[in-house]
Amino acid sequence: MRAFLIWLLVLGIVAAAHAADPVTGKVSKVLPLLLDQQGRAALSPSLFDRDAYQAQLRQHTNQVSAIRYDVQWSAKNAGGKILKLRLELRGVDTANVPRVKTVEATVTPGFFSKWTELKLDGEEYRGFGAVTSWRATLWDGDHLVGEQKSYLW
Repeated sequence: MRAFLIWLLVLGIVAAAHAADPVTGKVSKVLPLLLDQQGRAALSPSLFDRDAYQAQLRQHTNQVSAIRYDVQWSAKNAGGKILKLRLELRGVDTANVPRVKTVEATVTPGFFSKWTELKLDGEEYRGFGAVTSWRATLWDGDHLVGEQKSYLW
């Protein structure tokens, strides 16, 4: 009986120590995708076709209605907390005026990594101009958990 109580006490101490660990995480991938007038990033599920269609949309900007960023992220030790995924964009409009835009989403972590879509569309997209750099960050309150940024950031 005494061995069982000692084992239970040790297990409780280990569980309490593990619960006090800070939230850790990372932003693994950020995929910027242009969307056409129908909201499509590709005409078929093939990755080759998606890349070819994205090249076509980059050449024919009058067919583009929005830009969507697909962000893959993960977090550990979150314990059901609500985290914030933030995408910061820098760009230049048609008059060569610098622009800055922030898009945010609240996310709930799970056991595996997750994908979240962040979109800039409509008048915001048309007024923003060309995106020159971006940074995707994952936040637990005021604590930065993970980050990935473009080369020019």
